[in-house]
Amino acid sequence: MRVFLTGASGFIGSRILPELLAHGHDVIGMTRSDAGAKLVAAAGATPFLASLEDPASVAAGAEEADAVIHTAFDHDFTKFAQNCEKDRRAILALGAALKGSHRPLMVTSGTGMGDPGDGGPATEAHFNAQNPNPRVLSELAVEQLLDDGVNVRVMRLPQVHDTTRQGLVSPYIQISVQTGSVAYTGPGLNRWPAAHVQDVAALFACAFDKGDPGTRYHAVAEDGITIRQIAETLGAKLKLPAVSIPMEQLETHLGWLAPFAGLDMPASSEWTRAQLNWNPNGPDLITDLHNLDIT
Repeated sequence: MRVFLTGASGFIGSRILPELLAHGHDVIGMTRSDAGAKLVAAAGATPFLASLEDPASVAAGAEEADAVIHTAFDHDFTKFAQNCEKDRRAILALGAALKGSHRPLMVTSGTGMGDPGDGGPATEAHFNAQNPNPRVLSELAVEQLLDDGVNVRVMRLPQVHDTTRQGLVSPYIQISVQTGSVAYTGPGLNRWPAAHVQDVAALFACAFDKGDPGTRYHAVAEDGITIRQIAETLGAKLKLPAVSIPMEQLETHLGWLAPFAGLDMPASSEWTRAQLNWNPNGPDLITDLHNLDIT
């Protein structure tokens, strides 16, 4: 199958690309730069230059393919709401290109979209269309495409990590270095789910081959690691104090990251594991934080 992979030179997409090739697919790898195009070609895929700022250019890639995996996202979290709206437009453009066929589209979202709101872990079966997180726009676009008969499914991500990048933990590290302490709030018992990037890439390829329209999958290896354990691990690694501060002062320390740092976001992947026989075995988040590449 000829697969159009957006974000093909990115942190996750660059790992999905060889997984798809190993599954016998041909890959058209979307990237926004000539440097990215060289990386995509070196990995064995056909480069395709396009940008999320131009949804029509993204849709043009889908027109050339038998299927689409959409992982591209603008990770400037200081403009998170705007970037989620940009993602919504890209998803709708991809869906429009695939409408009227059975060609599959896999969209990326976050595990927070499965939060049941009762303190329990997020699950694949749950979607709250009223979720205040702007990332809800991606899955609202999915719902619209399903109504239009598009063969679309969702991969929800936790904090995806290795020793160089760790989702929201990466900017948490940068801010901590700038402020001279690793801040959390209260007892620090709120939790973030996580998975190693290679396990996530393998799941993408598996769900792409075996998934069904309308299904949501959770790429979660660890249901939840407390923010205090993350902070204390980072403090030891960076030689900075890990400190608890009142919630009302968190924004002063963490800026735009403060609302995320106070969230309890446990997530389950029990259903995903059972459906796809997915058994993540990569390093856990704390291990990767112990082994951070901070050179």
